[in-house]
Amino acid sequence: MKHLIIVLVALSAISSFSQTKDYNVKKGAVANGYDVVAYFSNKAIKGNKRFATIHDNVSFYFSSEENLNIFKENPEKYIPQYGGYCAYAIAKKKTKMYVDPEVYEIRDGKLYLFYSSWLSSKLSDWQEGDTKKLQEQGDKNWEDLKYIKK
Repeated sequence: MKHLIIVLVALSAISSFSQTKDYNVKKGAVANGYDVVAYFSNKAIKGNKRFATIHDNVSFYFSSEENLNIFKENPEKYIPQYGGYCAYAIAKKKTKMYVDPEVYEIRDGKLYLFYSSWLSSKLSDWQEGDTKKLQEQGDKNWEDLKYIKK
């Protein structure tokens, strides 16, 4: 019985570490180091390492101590959808794509980030399409992708 308990505890510990959600941490933090709380005030502001925290085993940077504290009160509200990867790429292509942290949308109280280049912005494609359908497809695709490291 004692050995069975040890095995169960070990398996529980292993499974909790192996199922870590993948986040886009290009530049060392989620959202390329931009302040995820500031987006909800319609501002794309680069965060500062002085105002950083670790949540779900990844770093988040903030532009102020106030925003850091707001995040700590309710982190799930501010975490970008799809781990901070391009929402359009997740929904349309079922692939993880890096983002331009200054190209974003707050929709239904959630933060979506998008890839952008001088050729095109995936935010435009997202908004011009059936956004509700894209959100639904993105949510479905993310269930398959969220534990696969890029």
